[in-house]
Amino acid sequence: MRKPTHADAELLLRLYEIRRDPELRRARRWFLTDFQPSGWPEIKARYLTHSDEDRWFRMTISYWEMVGTLVNRGVLHAGLFFDHTGEDIVTWERCAGWIAGARADIRANYLCQFEKMVRDHQAFRAKSIAAFQAAKQQPAAAARRRRR
Repeated sequence: MRKPTHADAELLLRLYEIRRDPELRRARRWFLTDFQPSGWPEIKARYLTHSDEDRWFRMTISYWEMVGTLVNRGVLHAGLFFDHTGEDIVTWERCAGWIAGARADIRANYLCQFEKMVRDHQAFRAKSIAAFQAAKQQPAAAARRRRR
């Protein structure tokens, strides 16, 4: 993987600024707390109605699909993004129960960039945790060897 650049940092900061937009904050909060559909048919009937919830639904998923596209295409350094957030993972978990229905209804690759980014983020996180734990164990093992 390439080294992050200043352009990556600038883009990451810009994405953070977008997340701070008051309307997107309301949308993300709603999506992570109040939005609890039973499946895609309920989303279509209840939320895709030109209401505030419709706007918040679309704002949240389109934001994460956009970020996924930037990360997956290498426009934004993946490791730099993955190091600083976990909201994408939590948000995707809210989509997992209805995504198959949406894809059958809309298109087969609906939110595929978002899903791929989250899978890659989870793999990155697993590697990072393993490396962190291994690094913590090295000094302890060296100290035990010195005592022998």
